[in-house]
Amino acid sequence: MIHFDGVTKRYPGGHEGLRGVTLKVEQGEMVFVTGHSGAGKSTLLKLIPLLERPTRGQVVVAGINLGRLGKRRIPHLRRRIGMIFQDHRLLHDRSVYDNVALPLVISGVHHREVGRRVRAALDKVNLLDKERAFPVTLSGGEQQRVGIARAVVTRPPLLLADEPTGNLDPGLSEEIMHIFEDFNRVGVTTVIASHDLALIDQLGHRHITLSDGALVGDAIRGARDG
Repeated sequence: MIHFDGVTKRYPGGHEGLRGVTLKVEQGEMVFVTGHSGAGKSTLLKLIPLLERPTRGQVVVAGINLGRLGKRRIPHLRRRIGMIFQDHRLLHDRSVYDNVALPLVISGVHHREVGRRVRAALDKVNLLDKERAFPVTLSGGEQQRVGIARAVVTRPPLLLADEPTGNLDPGLSEEIMHIFEDFNRVGVTTVIASHDLALIDQLGHRHITLSDGALVGDAIRGARDG
């Protein structure tokens, strides 16, 4: 599903967000990316939907060499990727329903199908009763679940999440991670950047560690060891 081959990302001023990273994520895997602040977690995620381009090396996603992908085809790539951010990035002047519906509306999906798929996505994150609410009335955990519903409403084969539990207490963090596991169980490849090592070990999925832009660890740890 995802293949990084000797990928380096150098920013203006010389800082290297990634340094020679080579890794593969198979279709249907759930993978955590960890490391200190500035280790390169967000950079790695941004290269997958071409929010950033590598300075050197090759990124292949679902058989597509991103280095050969023209600008006109980038929207098609991004429609196949659900992206979730720590700060939710919700539209606060729109209802929960409208926030989740937005990717479908942009894609030109018929309004009847929009309604069916939005409500199915909200049901999966236990927010069906909040569809008419506005984000400002929701808790942080609820806002994050709206963000997840919006990311999955297009039924993407790949989910990326950048510190999705960074602002949540441990109980809510675990709840959010279990929602990701539910999507992964039905075949959605899931890559999550997180600093919550205790929770990651508890869940027991593959765990990639970055340090100063370099890949320094890749193993399955915690609950599934042995």
